[in-house]
Amino acid sequence: MNRLTAVVLRHRVIVALAWLAIAIAGGTTAPTTVDRLTFDFDLPGQPAYETNQRIIDQFGSGGLTDPLLLVVDGADAASRADEVADGVRSAVPGTRTVSPGDDGAGVLATDEDSAIVVAYPPLTPGPESYAEAQPALEQVARGATSDRTTVTLTGFSVLEEGGGDDRGLIVEVLIGGIGALVVLGLVFGSLLAGLPLMVAAVSILGTFLALLGLTYLTDVSAVVEYLIALIGLGVAIDYSLLVVTRWREESAKGVDNDEAVRTAMATAGRSVVFSGVTVAVSLAALVLVPIPFLRSIGLGGLLIPLFSVAVSLTLVPALLSWAGPRMNWPRRKPAVTRSRLWAGIATRVLRRRWLTVAGSVVVLLAMAAPVLGLTLGTAQLSGLANSSTASRALVDAVEGSVPAGVVRPTEVLVPEGDTRTTVERLQRLDGVAAVVAPSGQEWSADGRSLLQVWTDTDPTTEAGRAALQRVRDEAAGLGADVGGTPAEDADFISAVYGKAIWVVIGVAVVTLLLLARALRSLWLPVKALALNALSLAAAYGITVLIWQDGYGTELLFDRSATGAVTIWVPIAAFAFLFGLSMDYEVFILSRMREEYDDTMAPAATVPSADAPNEREATDRAVVEGIANTGRLVTSAALILFFAFIALSTVPTVEVKVLATALAFGIAIDAVIVRGLLAPALVGVLGRANWTIPPILARVLRLPTAEPSSGP
Repeated sequence: MNRLTAVVLRHRVIVALAWLAIAIAGGTTAPTTVDRLTFDFDLPGQPAYETNQRIIDQFGSGGLTDPLLLVVDGADAASRADEVADGVRSAVPGTRTVSPGDDGAGVLATDEDSAIVVAYPPLTPGPESYAEAQPALEQVARGATSDRTTVTLTGFSVLEEGGGDDRGLIVEVLIGGIGALVVLGLVFGSLLAGLPLMVAAVSILGTFLALLGLTYLTDVSAVVEYLIALIGLGVAIDYSLLVVTRWREESAKGVDNDEAVRTAMATAGRSVVFSGVTVAVSLAALVLVPIPFLRSIGLGGLLIPLFSVAVSLTLVPALLSWAGPRMNWPRRKPAVTRSRLWAGIATRVLRRRWLTVAGSVVVLLAMAAPVLGLTLGTAQLSGLANSSTASRALVDAVEGSVPAGVVRPTEVLVPEGDTRTTVERLQRLDGVAAVVAPSGQEWSADGRSLLQVWTDTDPTTEAGRAALQRVRDEAAGLGADVGGTPAEDADFISAVYGKAIWVVIGVAVVTLLLLARALRSLWLPVKALALNALSLAAAYGITVLIWQDGYGTELLFDRSATGAVTIWVPIAAFAFLFGLSMDYEVFILSRMREEYDDTMAPAATVPSADAPNEREATDRAVVEGIANTGRLVTSAALILFFAFIALSTVPTVEVKVLATALAFGIAIDAVIVRGLLAPALVGVLGRANWTIPPILARVLRLPTAEPSSGP
């Protein structure tokens, strides 16, 4: 670290200009980068995905996309629905429809006054599958509406679009940036508040430039765009804040500016490196998942800590060396990092360490309890309900006895000669409301026919998933292939979570070894992993409580509960939260280790009767460690919290759910875990905190003495 700092200080102008060039290149090419991002959620090799691909190739729609529905209300609704179906096929050639007049589709007419038309228009490439067809179908609905009949276009994709307005990424970044600026202004009270934001901007633009190169090597999900902009904002600010705060502390001692920079880099800089590596390791968990969509999030996410660390270790010291003292104006707040408030909190925690541990664990377990009822899947129909006409029409139809499975059908691809047998066998299954084999030629291609299977209940519910599994088991014995979005969701869950435990164990072991080397301790890393598990469980529990169970969803997001947690959110939240939470642990424990070493060093050199014992040294390390990092961790957590709040304003429901998990995860971790439980546990462990088995020390090649590395 000292060698790198010396090079940076010697060539600070070149370093600054190099990052400026990278930022300009990243900003210039950003539109191209965004255009190259994909909206695919492919599951290559999974049965439902392969079947859905064949359905799309042979029939031009369906498979990966749920149908649009036209709800007909009024006198003689069933016959009017058949007429609407004819109008749909005329307005959008190539559209496949099912209406009450088709054999076996009588369940689409709930009574004489209400009926449904199922429509599969040709797909449009991009995030909105029916972008071209939907306006034409809306026109059909308006044209068929009269004084006696109302026709409403609805369906899963229509209701999903009603969840928000697409204001663009710049709005979310501004929200996060303004929140960060407020926090930084309170921390520094000077022009230094702008330095971490400047560094974050450079880091984000540099990451986008690297992302452009990545898009030429593999498909990258459009979700990564938001993650880089907003999580990158928080992480880059956190790392630069760590360095700047330590530089400010050293400068207040009256040392030479460059010497203050060197000390900051030798201490806080080392913490930044270990924190960045820890975040990168946790994100590597997504790269190991056999799903291209999640792998791309992992690869794109890996760029965030790597660029944040690189900028913090090079651009930050260069700028501090060049203009640090001038930027520390007007200094309305004293350059003191030690917080009397946090020192007092740590002292009170240690007085009641066992009570604090017990109370904190009980609170975290209570927060985590809802995760026991976790349901993974796409939003249930009830979760898409709102005050719109499209929502009311569909909910009324389903409540009027139309099978909920009509909204998200299971599609079965069968050889034409086996159609009747397959329909009869599947129709007898428990939980199946209807099996339809439409007679139109658009439902047959290449010697195979496409069946519609509608379950009695929403496929996202437990009963719906059980019915789907029965359909898949029966179809396998008939030589038929099962597709549709419910089947692909089931395969997604199996592929991601079937072996997730091994990925989690691998990440935990690597993190344990990294922290053991950084902290020269075994029990501090073990404690950190245990607390991370509690923190993650609490974040999952709150997410389930809000989005699945609906407590506060309307208040916070002005929409109904989804009834399920998006299937990829838990693994993605683990990858990000595990690393980000460990950041704070590294910040705090590194400073505690430094304080402990400084306290015990004189006693080791010159034994004295007045030398502190292990408990006194540990307690002092806890108090001083929290006192010197409490304000920093709180500020860093607030900045990330604002970034995740900004992320939650993205219109996409799935991203909102992820942002909720991340925001509450960071808040819980910073306040309860790192502010109370972690210092209490360090106090409880005492001397065990600072020891490491000789065998492990040799494996990690630990030197007999390590320089302090606290933030």
